[in-house]
Amino acid sequence: MSPLTATVVRLKLSLLRNGLRQSGGRRAVYVASAVLVVAFAALQLIGLIALRGHEHAASLVLPLVAVLGLGWAVMPLFFPAGDETLDPTRLVMLPLRPRPLVRALLAASLVGIGPLFTVLLLAGSVVSVAHGAFAYAVGAVGVVLGLLVCVALARAVAAANMRLLTSRRGRDLAVLSGLVVAVGAQVVNFGVQRLGTSGLGQLDPVADVLRWVPPAAAVGAADSASDGSYGAAVLQLLLCAGALAGLVGAWAASLDRLMTAPDGSTLPAAEPGAGRRRSGGLARLLPTGRTGAVMERGLRYVWRDPKTKAAWVTALAIGLIVPLFNAVQGTGSVYFACFAAGMLGIQMYNQFGQDTSAFWTVAMTISSPRDAYVELRGRALALLVITLPYVTLVTVVTTGLLGDWARLPEVLGLSFALLGALLATGAWTSARFPYSIPQEGHKNVAPGQVGLAWAGIVGGMVAAALLCSPVIAVSIWWNVTGVGNAWSWLLLPCGAGYGALLTWLGLRLAAPRTAARLPEILTAVSKG
Repeated sequence: MSPLTATVVRLKLSLLRNGLRQSGGRRAVYVASAVLVVAFAALQLIGLIALRGHEHAASLVLPLVAVLGLGWAVMPLFFPAGDETLDPTRLVMLPLRPRPLVRALLAASLVGIGPLFTVLLLAGSVVSVAHGAFAYAVGAVGVVLGLLVCVALARAVAAANMRLLTSRRGRDLAVLSGLVVAVGAQVVNFGVQRLGTSGLGQLDPVADVLRWVPPAAAVGAADSASDGSYGAAVLQLLLCAGALAGLVGAWAASLDRLMTAPDGSTLPAAEPGAGRRRSGGLARLLPTGRTGAVMERGLRYVWRDPKTKAAWVTALAIGLIVPLFNAVQGTGSVYFACFAAGMLGIQMYNQFGQDTSAFWTVAMTISSPRDAYVELRGRALALLVITLPYVTLVTVVTTGLLGDWARLPEVLGLSFALLGALLATGAWTSARFPYSIPQEGHKNVAPGQVGLAWAGIVGGMVAAALLCSPVIAVSIWWNVTGVGNAWSWLLLPCGAGYGALLTWLGLRLAAPRTAARLPEILTAVSKG
């Protein structure tokens, strides 16, 4: 091991050790995560070994290894701060050449929980498909090549996108991690259910292609050697070696650009007239006066504020995933479409928390309940600009997948009534139970305000359900008795009108409380 490689490996260990020394909570989280990952990897290893001898073992392990490689590729994009050594620009002032630095960083990348998990999964995959001494020898080489390909892939992707990942847009990209995890979990669940009913044989065509795609080709080489196809096994190992060489070369080229080229990400901001922007697009369609200004500010929060964007992306994703995936699996109901209205309606809660300490600029413009009412109305309208078409889209798509078009007006009416109730209770709880949202870290509630946040959200949702009870009761009565089948379409205008009435009443009741509690609200939202 060269001195540079040894130094970088020790640096990685020091960063890990010093990070764990920062707090007992961080040590506990790391230890718990390590135990869970190792336990999960061990269970997978046992399961893959038990799969040995199965007719379609390769059809399962090859896609599994391909998904593992895909995870290594996208992980730096969503969690750029997970490893301090991913950012080579921190070493830009040192006299280091790209090639030696690549070898050193590649060695440092092998330290951690992720590489251990990868080794266990690759080893289990090889054991499940390998038969014979030569196959095991090929599999041992394949495990090493597969691990190096995964690590080099992550490093190459991170280095190629480092300028983006260290910018504000790059940090916003991490917001999509929740969406990817939610969609991925549902896709895996759907795939497991399909495999449970149809068997592993349906993966044979996919496995035939993936056995030639690194890093799955590393395990495919062991399978080919077990079948006596020695030439194919050697060719698959060469493909992995070639992919590794290509990734290392791309990684070195990215390092060379990062460590020699100037960072021009801030140059456009210095150009004359860069700071003068005109409102356009949707802003031109908004109402004039305070209402339009409040709506534009709220929509800009959704687009630019990381915490607000994270909440919206999660709500949009889950509100779509739950009804659609249940409909695709054949276990859903058209009433699941109301889930979208519920997820988006709770975005009205804690409206002032997203302003943080800057709420004082809003408070200075409120001198009467009328001003507070216009402020809350603008925030509710900004939410409706996104929520109304989205809820309608989810309901129509869910109804179309289930083929139950007769219930479309009824479900839309229920969704609109629920949305109106959530807007009403959200406006009131925003004034009564405001809390601060920390701008740094992953917490969405400031320390000491968790109980306050839960009280507002849970109490408001219960109150919203009670407010919607008349519309829900009518819907249940019509479905149970059957007398309303010809009149169920009336629930659409009735539900929409009832939701609008609830929203208006909620804003009217919340406005005086908001105007009277401006100092208390400012204090509560400024703790983050």
